[in-house]
Amino acid sequence: MSIKEVVQLQYGQVATSGLSSEHDGVKAIAKAFGYSEDQLDSIPAEANMGLSCGNPTAFASLREGETVVDLGSGGGLDVFLAAAKVGPTGKAIGIDMTPEMLALARTNAVKAGLANVEFYESTIDKLPLADSSVDCVISNCVINLAIDKPAVFREIARVLKPGGRLAVSDLALKQPLPAEISNDIMAYVGCIAGAIPIEAYRAGLLAAGFAHVEVVDSGTDLNAYAKVENQGGCCSPGMACETSDLHSAFMDLLSRFNINDFAASVKVYAVKP
Repeated sequence: MSIKEVVQLQYGQVATSGLSSEHDGVKAIAKAFGYSEDQLDSIPAEANMGLSCGNPTAFASLREGETVVDLGSGGGLDVFLAAAKVGPTGKAIGIDMTPEMLALARTNAVKAGLANVEFYESTIDKLPLADSSVDCVISNCVINLAIDKPAVFREIARVLKPGGRLAVSDLALKQPLPAEISNDIMAYVGCIAGAIPIEAYRAGLLAAGFAHVEVVDSGTDLNAYAKVENQGGCCSPGMACETSDLHSAFMDLLSRFNINDFAASVKVYAVKP
């Protein structure tokens, strides 16, 4: 099974796990990474599954009438928050490669009564969007999962309008990972092993033609993922993946390594000239 297939399988299981903001631990993870109680209460509880590593809508400076795209939109958390900011004359578009996540997001959109949201099934390195059609691209702890990150950066640049911006929350590396982590498939699914160095992130965006590139360590304690029953990485208690051998092995790694030593939650901002 390829890395992409493993990622798709594990996140498909998360989508059908029943996790939501109604679980105290799931809500605690979201709040630790920058979501307010009011924001979480304003959207369907099922849109939040404790998968965030930041809150990109908090620094994307979204405006009425804009078109915003969320890469790896999951259950729709950031799409719904963005939709409220761009209003009925704007549009919030979610992109995800996992059918179960898309089904959940579309159900949540109906619950929220939002008419200005759309969801498409696609990988984020080949976006089903026209050139220069988007004002802002956001993403939350997903680009680290992409195998071909330069292709993702090029696609973002392609779909953004001139002057359009990128506002992303992600995990990036502060120092090289031990082989025990970098070679572990569940560490990849858990958003660690696929992360690239902070400087490589910055260089990749510059190479794709972006200007005013900033990749800033948010300083958030990544042990926030352990707020519930010592779970870690991008997985939370109750996920179907927690019973798998791969997930058990990943949790064992996290029990022996402090991910703060190697990785950081970063705020990424860039502008297309």
